[in-house]
Amino acid sequence: MSAQRKTKPKEEKEASFNASTRMKQILHPALETTAMILLPLLLFLVAELLPSFPANGSEDPAFTTLSTTQTQVQREIVDKHNELRKAVSPPASNMLKMEWNRDATINAQRWANKCTLQHSDPEDRKTSTRCGENLYMSSDPTSWSAAIQSWYAESLDFVYGVGPKNRNAVVGHYTQLVWYSTYQVGCGIAYCPNQDTLKYYYVCQYCPAGNNVQTKNTPYQQGTPCASCPDNCDKGLCTNSCQYQDMLSNCDSLKNTAGCEHELLKEKCKATCLCENKIH
Repeated sequence: MSAQRKTKPKEEKEASFNASTRMKQILHPALETTAMILLPLLLFLVAELLPSFPANGSEDPAFTTLSTTQTQVQREIVDKHNELRKAVSPPASNMLKMEWNRDATINAQRWANKCTLQHSDPEDRKTSTRCGENLYMSSDPTSWSAAIQSWYAESLDFVYGVGPKNRNAVVGHYTQLVWYSTYQVGCGIAYCPNQDTLKYYYVCQYCPAGNNVQTKNTPYQQGTPCASCPDNCDKGLCTNSCQYQDMLSNCDSLKNTAGCEHELLKEKCKATCLCENKIH
């Protein structure tokens, strides 16, 4: 339906015109000068501020179906991760089952909204632990399952226990996705109209973080599924996760020499000391 414009009666127009004229005569010239200066300034500020905000993608119906505020989208993301974590080759004996995490989701969405197409600072993706991060950029809306599958596809360039097949191979998205002790994931997506080509920005954050430099070539322990958690197994994935994270790489040896009552271990080796019989 086309909009209809209502026309004011002639008398009302004239009254408005006369009132406006009288007001202009009353206004001090200095006020008019100030208004003329402020108007361009305000317009400049608006022009400068607006581009920094990402659009919500409302003009693209496909975008709204990808929002991670929806329970079915969260379920799709978690299920896809668990499907791929069960499918690793060689099989994993200590692979934890993943679950959705609200705090990681908030951090991921906040970062996606910045539309930087770069990794966030580690300090910006902390929850109760340090968290890792995978990014995906696309020129068109892509399903979350397809984005996650693209990270897993890096496994073609990875050899378990050895690392990347060549020095130029990118495998960090894959190793984070299948890192054995990571069990929480939270994701966000933003539509970034100011980007030239890659306007859809996907961010997933993983807690606790994987890709430990010292063990990056062995993102999990090879073996029969659930061999490391026989009493805590759900369809090939372990469920005995640890809410803490060690901050030192030698916590096991420190526990044997100093004991968990030592102040250093209480602060830096919480997983080793508080998560006995749990995977961390």
